[in-house]
Amino acid sequence: MAKIRYRLEALLRMKERAKRQTEIALAKAIKELEEEKEKLKNLFEKKEELQKKREKARTDMRNKVATGQSRIQETQFHLSYITKLKEDEEALDKEIDEQKESVEVAEKKLKRARRDYQDAASELNVMEKHRELWIKKQKQALSVLENKEMNELGNTLHQMNKMKAS
Repeated sequence: MAKIRYRLEALLRMKERAKRQTEIALAKAIKELEEEKEKLKNLFEKKEELQKKREKARTDMRNKVATGQSRIQETQFHLSYITKLKEDEEALDKEIDEQKESVEVAEKKLKRARRDYQDAASELNVMEKHRELWIKKQKQALSVLENKEMNELGNTLHQMNKMKAS
């Protein structure tokens, strides 16, 4: 039987390549989202640490003032330190908001990458099914042609045998 060559092989290869590229893009989008979420988690941890530091500084200052060990200058230092921690926390809140937006952007990219991957995979499936059906059709046509030729050959041999016998 002759080898059947699919006439749209180049298009099929292009679809395979497109699917591979979308797989890579999807993997990158997943990784990017995980990294952005990790950054957000770290920012929340930093904020929690700052809040603990501020509460500890307040508690220390209250204890010193309550026991009378604190001087005015030390109190001013403590208040400045607490104010600085509060400003740092506000700056961190802004950074957290920006990071949340980055996470949302990464999630949108991931959705788009998933959709692109699904589209590429379905296009490849359609092409592969078309190829299978086309090959099956070609094999059937070839089989019909071979059967026709075999019948003609058989008829010719039968006629020749008939002529020899007479």
